[in-house]
Amino acid sequence: MAAAVPSAQTDRFAHDRLPAAHQLAQMRYDLSELRLPAQLNLVDVLLDQAPAKGFGDRPMLRSSRITLSYEDVRDRVDRICRVLTEDLGLVPGNRVLLRGGNSIGLALAWLAVVKAGLIAVATMPLLRARELGDIIDKAQPTVALCDARLLEELELARKDRPVLATVVAFNAPDQPGSLAVRAAQKDGGFTACPTSADDIAMLAFTSGTTGKPKAAMHTHRDVIAACEAWPRHVLRATPEDIVVGSPPLAFTFGLGGLLVFPMWAGASVYFPDAPYTPESMVRTINETGATICYTAPTFYRQMAPFAREHGVGRLRTCVSAGEGLPDATRQLWKQASGIEMTDGIGATEMFHIFISSPPEDVRPGAIGKAVPGYTAKVVDDEGREVPRGTIGKLAVIGPTGCKYLDDARQSNYVKDGWNYPGDAFMQDADGYFFYQARADDMIITSGYNVGGPEVEDALLRHPAVAECGVIGKPDDERGMIVKAFCVLKPGHTGDAAMTKALQDHVKASIAPFKYPREIEFVAALPRTETGKLQRFKLRQS
Repeated sequence: MAAAVPSAQTDRFAHDRLPAAHQLAQMRYDLSELRLPAQLNLVDVLLDQAPAKGFGDRPMLRSSRITLSYEDVRDRVDRICRVLTEDLGLVPGNRVLLRGGNSIGLALAWLAVVKAGLIAVATMPLLRARELGDIIDKAQPTVALCDARLLEELELARKDRPVLATVVAFNAPDQPGSLAVRAAQKDGGFTACPTSADDIAMLAFTSGTTGKPKAAMHTHRDVIAACEAWPRHVLRATPEDIVVGSPPLAFTFGLGGLLVFPMWAGASVYFPDAPYTPESMVRTINETGATICYTAPTFYRQMAPFAREHGVGRLRTCVSAGEGLPDATRQLWKQASGIEMTDGIGATEMFHIFISSPPEDVRPGAIGKAVPGYTAKVVDDEGREVPRGTIGKLAVIGPTGCKYLDDARQSNYVKDGWNYPGDAFMQDADGYFFYQARADDMIITSGYNVGGPEVEDALLRHPAVAECGVIGKPDDERGMIVKAFCVLKPGHTGDAAMTKALQDHVKASIAPFKYPREIEFVAALPRTETGKLQRFKLRQS
């Protein structure tokens, strides 16, 4: 790897709050494509260099109203960079909070912040003032760029937080003082900040399913290295691809899938006018000619009947991540669409997917193998690798790694240089990884280990079950029992007869000791904004 160059970030807030050297994950750049230059601005690589790669005139950002080429986007981003640095006086290393749903406006704002050497702090659009306040307290942004439709909660959050001195609205083209009006008065031609590859590009706040949110830092090198791993070796997008998806850009699954990775490939992204429903996603796929789709397993399950009804047009690649993919959902989607899903597991702390397999290498029930550039193993509580076929904790190392901003929980995630995403896995003799559960979601009943997702998969194969979540419930006799929460499809009743039918179904599908001794029928399951099932809420119910 090239020798380091000086940091361009004169505001040292984030650098000064990096974990101590002994707490950092070991970074590996074993593949030639991962040996990146020491001076690197990711927006320069992905956007400014697009014309030299032959992408300049190609479409990049699409909506129902406009299509912007890579050169169009560069011009708009450069004008926003001038607003940030000239009008707002921001200097490299300052944090900028971003708030908005997925849109061209949010994509332009994110790219401008990072190109100017600032640090992007993107936030989920559904967050309330209290949650935004926690992020402001942690990241200390002085400026926020906010969708004009989402100002109210942000204004509440900043009332007693004078550090956030300025809020500029976007997606408000005619509003005085808005980002678009300010940018229209600027010239383009902004030169990307000459950041070191190790300067901080973004703070990615975890979705906060428990406790105070953690801020994972990612450098310019991290983001480009991520592009050279899973997208290169598994996704294999091309400039002809049109990408759609539901994960928020504030979530690294969405940022990678719906902005950074398409740019790396010279592809384009379509952003809808309103959040997707399962039906509108299928209609959009057909109307736009989309070829790649990103969403969570639950959404694919809900999309399946519409895919059967309307078809899926030119769609060829369907990426599932964000939570475990039940094989029942994989098969349901394949029957509806004809497409073998691309499963993957990643983490906010690692930026994106590190275990996955392309469709031609899928093994039933497995997520896949370690993505080229990464090494993964299954270990015991002492970090020793366990025999193949044994359940243990997942440990990962590669070109990205956890760097929490000023957080004691760093030592929980990184141990002896390895990242511990907190998942229980089994690896087979051929190197395929099989997801069992979140490490703290393993159910130990009468001495047997039961993975909740395996029971969920069995339940989902019953024709009456629309969704389900499985937890361990404390029990005096067995230590824990398996308990299921089921959402039934219309026309089915959650009574004693249904309980017995589902229990018998599970007993006939997997080892009988894994069947749910208790089933509760509910109208909906608690999920995060990114679609993850909040099992801790089920345990509290």
